[in-house]
This record gives sequence, structure tokens and C-alpha cells, in this order.
Amino acid sequence: MEKRKREIVKMLLNQDLGEKDEEEIIDMLVDNPITVDVDKEIDAKMTFGDKVADKISAIAGSWTFIILFCLFLIIWIVINGIVLINAIDPYPYILLNLVLSCIAALQAPIIMMSQNRQSKKDTIRNKNDYRTDLKSELILEELHDHMEKILQNQNKILNYIKRVEEDNKTNKKGD
Repeated sequence: MEKRKREIVKMLLNQDLGEKDEEEIIDMLVDNPITVDVDKEIDAKMTFGDKVADKISAIAGSWTFIILFCLFLIIWIVINGIVLINAIDPYPYILLNLVLSCIAALQAPIIMMSQNRQSKKDTIRNKNDYRTDLKSELILEELHDHMEKILQNQNKILNYIKRVEEDNKTNKKGD
């Protein structure tokens, strides 16, 4: 049975792996539990900077941020274009443009750091799902083999019962 599992895993992997890597994967799939809580594993390794980047990305990618930022822009334009006679930043709002450029210059790499981390998390999750699927397929194959053996044994028992009943009928007729 172990040999069959190994053949199934080799067939399912069907990748260009070194023999050592392939053997490690096969042993892992056949012998070990493989489910992993990816979120907990990644969260445990996060640095303070990673956590800050994720928080900033969560805030910057929300409707609340967009609405508040639009309100900030409107207030800036109203104050510097209409309310103040000697405006701090008169039209064409060069200071506002500088502030927006600085925010964009900082926000973009922070969001990309968060997306890269999410991509790594997705990759780990996909690998975990693949291993889980492989192991599930192995278990199903093993269950299928057991069911076949059970059915074969059941047929043997049924045939034995039929022979015994026929023998009993033959013995009763002979009496």
C-alpha cells in the first residue's frame, strides 16, 4: 500500500523535482499532518513595520479615507481660494500639490509592501491547499482500496452462504 501511495504522489506531483526533494514531499504527504494556519504563521513573523504598513494600507484603501481626504481637499480649496484674503496657498495650490505628492510618494511603497506580504501569504496558502488536496486524494485512494477489499470479502461471504444453502437444500432433498 505504501508503494502505491508513493506512485500516486509521484503521478500527482508530475514536476521537475530533484529525487531528494521529491522523496521529502512524498514522505511528508504520506506520513505527516500537513494543514497549517497560514495567517497565524505569517502574523507571528510580522515585524512592527509590517504591522504599521498593513494598518496604513487598510486605512488608505477604505471609503472612509477617500471621503475624509476629499473633504480635506475641498476645505483646503475653500479656505485658500475663497475665505482667506492673504491665502497661505493661493491658486494654483502649489503647497497642496506638494503635500499630495509627498503623501503619494510615501503611501505607494507602504501599500506595495503590504501587497507583497499578502502575495507571500497567498503563495503559502496555495501550497498548503495543494498539499492538502494531494493528501486527500491519497486518503480517498486508500479508502477506495479498502472498499474494494470489503466488497470482495462480502462477495466471498455471499458465495459461501449460497453454497451452504444449496448444500442444505441438497441434503434435505436426499433425506
